Amino acid sequence: MPDSPSVDPQDIAPAVTNLETIVSLSKRRGFVFPSSEIYGGINAVWDYGPLGVELKNNVKRAWWRTMVQLRDDIVGLDAGILMAPQVWVTSGHVASFSDPLVECQTDHRRFRVDELPGAEDLSPSELMDPGVVQRLGLTCPVDGGPLSAPRRFNLMFKTYMGPVEEDAALVYLRPETAQGIYVNFRNVRETARKKIPFGIAQIGKAFRNEISPGNFVFRMREFEQMEMQYFVRPEAAAGQFEEWLPRRLEWYETYGVIPARLRTREHRPDELAHYAKKAVDLEYRFPFGWKELEGVHNRGDWDLGRHQEASGENLEYFDPATNEHFIPWIVETSAGADRAAFTFLIDAYREEEVRGETRVSLALHPELAPYKVAVLPLLKKRPEIVELCHRIKDDLKRDMTAVYDDTAAIGKLYRRQDEIGTPWCVTVDVESLEDGAVTLRERDTMTQERIPVEGVKRAILDRLDAARP
Repeated sequence: MPDSPSVDPQDIAPAVTNLETIVSLSKRRGFVFPSSEIYGGINAVWDYGPLGVELKNNVKRAWWRTMVQLRDDIVGLDAGILMAPQVWVTSGHVASFSDPLVECQTDHRRFRVDELPGAEDLSPSELMDPGVVQRLGLTCPVDGGPLSAPRRFNLMFKTYMGPVEEDAALVYLRPETAQGIYVNFRNVRETARKKIPFGIAQIGKAFRNEISPGNFVFRMREFEQMEMQYFVRPEAAAGQFEEWLPRRLEWYETYGVIPARLRTREHRPDELAHYAKKAVDLEYRFPFGWKELEGVHNRGDWDLGRHQEASGENLEYFDPATNEHFIPWIVETSAGADRAAFTFLIDAYREEEVRGETRVSLALHPELAPYKVAVLPLLKKRPEIVELCHRIKDDLKRDMTAVYDDTAAIGKLYRRQDEIGTPWCVTVDVESLEDGAVTLRERDTMTQERIPVEGVKRAILDRLDAARP
């Protein structure tokens, strides 16, 4: 697939102009908190609060449903974070998993070269040019001081296994989940009895010692990946690549991202990773520009071939239909759970004028919303109303996330639920005690409908089912 038409970032406005709007909302409503905040925080590590963990879990469930549950040709895996150190030597990470770094000569701050003003569009070879700083007149973006020549900085975290800190005990925190899939290729193929083409999917933590992380949860040192490796015949890899790319783009659109804020960008030959035959980024228009949301890669036979050579184990696939032995090629889809959740949160943000007041809402897809329904009492001082609310809420919680709230007047309760993305609110009032009916309110349209108490769960489940892709 060719790149999407080149568009000036200013021509397509982001859903939120100021990133601080989302940062503030996330802290105020319990989506994301700074990690270790009472000790001043730790750079580029974030903790997910009650709503954030629900949102991210829902994103992971939606991805898993699409990639594994609804397909017969993809199975799951949960490989360990710590792996044999040789895995990372073989994969090329020890030698080449690095970013170009420069250091300010006055305050000794370090920066990625490609994030310095004036160097954003340089090729990888240009970024490592010893004369690039002088040629472009690059200076420290903090104090304007002189910068050193670029040097490579390996991004893997190191630790030690066992009681002795020595080279023999050195292990790495995995920088990606993919290698766990490759070294388990034979185990999964044999136990799952899969024939090519088939895929292995995994969701798990990864760690990268980023030089200059930032932009909230967009780039972190500890994050979660959602990766799928699709094993194919060599001659089928190009065709499979072209099939997976639009599928992954469609997934974000299906769950609510505005298509105009998505585009694709193919990697130039000089920026391809050492393993890649072809790579295309799915990009989103963040408040800080067009940035990668997910990568789709044709990895060739690099990974299995290298691991077969280094381990001495046979990782070939035998096709009984053709009587052939070959090393499968791999088409990879690599997404981040944190970055995806961040994108859905940004893209769902809405502000509108309602009766002279600003109404903030998150138009999250119902599958992704932290709470599906809130049950609210019109009068919290009436015990009968409160008791009925809890009875409805407890019944709903058997099938979905539901919450009860009585900490404000009904208007403020609606606004609070709108701001955290709750699709539906159920309000119990005095009339409910007489006619056995409640008010069902819809988030996006703010329309209200009177329905019988015994029909509440069915009404919500039907709406959830209708929204499910």
